[in-house]
Amino acid sequence: MSQLDELKRHTLVVADTGDFESMRKYAPQDATTNPSLIAAAAQMPDYAELVTRALHDAKAAASTGATSAIVEDALDRLAVAFGLEILGIVPGRVSTEVDARLSFDVEKTIAKAHKLIAMYEAAKVPRERVLIKVASTWEGIRAAEQLEREGIHCNLTLLFGIHQAIACAEAKVTLISPFVGRILDFYTKKTGKTFVGAEDPGVVSVTRIYEYYKHFGYATQVMGASFRNVGEILELAGCDLLTIAPKLLGELDAKTGEVPRKLDPEAAKSAKVEKIVVDEASFRTLHAADEMSSFKLQEGIDGFVKALVDLEAKLTERLAAT
Repeated sequence: MSQLDELKRHTLVVADTGDFESMRKYAPQDATTNPSLIAAAAQMPDYAELVTRALHDAKAAASTGATSAIVEDALDRLAVAFGLEILGIVPGRVSTEVDARLSFDVEKTIAKAHKLIAMYEAAKVPRERVLIKVASTWEGIRAAEQLEREGIHCNLTLLFGIHQAIACAEAKVTLISPFVGRILDFYTKKTGKTFVGAEDPGVVSVTRIYEYYKHFGYATQVMGASFRNVGEILELAGCDLLTIAPKLLGELDAKTGEVPRKLDPEAAKSAKVEKIVVDEASFRTLHAADEMSSFKLQEGIDGFVKALVDLEAKLTERLAAT
């Protein structure tokens, strides 16, 4: 068996891409997208029709001729259009991200999530097949808590610290996406060291979060994300889910050999784990004290915002040409 097939024995494999052909090739259960992936895919000729349709439908539905409002609506329509295509390929769920510019606004995040879910439901897709992706700010977590109460399931992304993970679990979100590779990037740059295997800081972080969740019986699932190499993935075999880019899926698929389980819920239950209380005050204190989490969360939001702004500019150009 390939390492990919072996991994699937322990972990639900998710494709981290906007490329439909990669999903068909590697047969993941679920798929995730983000603004950067959507923006990249939207530039590809294969997906030009989706972009054209999103702009056309947004323009037709507009109550005014304001370009900014049409483009904003087209962005949402495009994100859902990609999601609908993905749901025609994978048997499980798709994650669709709320505008990163709303990451610190509870009410606007909730409103955007309502719009995205309504668009999926209008296309006859039940909300059980959609995860709304929200950045793991305090405000994002509060928005997700409310959405979960309404039966709208959430994927809390840009997660780097245990304080974020605990707040998400207490809010009863469906799953979290701790960013393994970006944690590695930070510590590699900061220390100049080369980290491998179980010593990789991203692997250490996700392992700690997984053990904490399983030890205390939280229902929130852990989906490791943002991998830099296959070694990180293999060290997290047994994690609830892993979302993996096509390049690394290809490497796993090309290699054969046994993939032993590294993360085990029964072992976590018997581990020595200290309970941490996270309320708003302690969340903000812990976040401010965690240089890596503070920097990487804001950097991630800024990166997604840039991707959105760039895509908006291109959609505005396309709209002007029609």
